[in-house]
Parts: sequence; C-alpha cells; structure tokens
Amino acid sequence: MGDHMTFATLRRTAFLAVPALLLMLAPASAHHAMGGQMPSTFGEGLLSGLFHPVIGPDHLAFLIAVGVAVGAGGLSLALPLVFVTASAIGVALHVSGMALPGAELIVAASVIAAGMLLAYGHALPLTVWAAVFGLAGLAHGYAYGESIFGAEPTPLSAYLLGLVAIQSALAIGVALIARRLGTDVSAVAPRLAGAAIAGVGTMALMGQIASGA
Repeated sequence: MGDHMTFATLRRTAFLAVPALLLMLAPASAHHAMGGQMPSTFGEGLLSGLFHPVIGPDHLAFLIAVGVAVGAGGLSLALPLVFVTASAIGVALHVSGMALPGAELIVAASVIAAGMLLAYGHALPLTVWAAVFGLAGLAHGYAYGESIFGAEPTPLSAYLLGLVAIQSALAIGVALIARRLGTDVSAVAPRLAGAAIAGVGTMALMGQIASGA
C-alpha cells in the first residue's frame, strides 16, 4: 500500500512538475517561429501562431500554470479561455499601434506570480484566477503581437487562429492530466510545479533586466 502511494506521488510529480523544471533549463528565445521573418502567407501565419507560445519558455510556463491551476483546483475547463481571449485582445492592441511599455517585464512578473500562487498550495476562488489570467493574457498577447506587427490581414488572422488553438489545447490538456492524476492544489506535485514555474519567470525577468528591457 505504501509503495503504491509512493509510486503514485512520483508519477503525479513527474507529469506536472518535470515539464516546468525542464523549462528552467531551456535557453531564452526570441519567440519567433519564422526565424524573425514576418509571416506573409496564411500557412506561415498559422505556423507562427502555433509555435510562438511553445518556443517561449515564459509563455509556455504560464500556460502550464493555467492548466495546473484549473486541473488541480477543480475549476471550470472554460477558465483557460479567459487567458486565451485576453491574449488575442493583447495581440490586437499591439498590431493596432497601442503602446504597452515593459510588456516583457510584465510577462515575466506574471509567470512568477502564477508560480508562487501554485506553490502556496491553497485553493483560490475562480474569480482570483480569472483576474490573474485576464490581466496576464493582455501582456502575453501584446508580447505575441511583436512578431506579427505590420503583417497583412491574411497571415495575421491565421496567426491568431494558431495562437488560440495551441494555447487552448495546451492549457486544457494540462488541466485534464492534472484531473486524471487526482491531485489537488495542496499536493506536492502542483506546488513543485509552481515553484519551477516561478523559477522560469525569475530567469526571464533577470534576462529582461540584463538586456535593458
């Protein structure tokens, strides 16, 4: 019985915390799926939207945080759409020419905050997470918009489509895994995942400060 519980705990930790820990070892990227090139076709826009959140450790870490918070907290699977929708709005604000100084710093700070809330190990109301996801989504979306700023309507629309699809799939997928593992916010795995996510955010923040962002 004890051995089974130990194995189950290790399995939960591996599924929820290891991906976040690996993110801490990933080098910072420029967050450009097209190698810095502006997407000019529907296909390029779609690929850029699909890969942008994945190749940026800070963006990916936050999506993992969204999934863990929803899955381990027993919250609605519709909650990740708050972040996804807000990020789409953030992209729109950027491409429309609206300025958001220090967007990357805000992104890094949001990753730290989400990680610390998870590491805290106490259930939070849906409204708290909704506020965190909404505000963070605007900053993440604004940062996403940098790689598509100035693009034609067709690749821009495809970019948004890919962005919405991949973020929804990742966040909800992690949430479903957390639910299937039967863990809760006070367990070791989600708290360790939160600590690792906060570490990713701290590294991103230090990188931004060092580069003079």
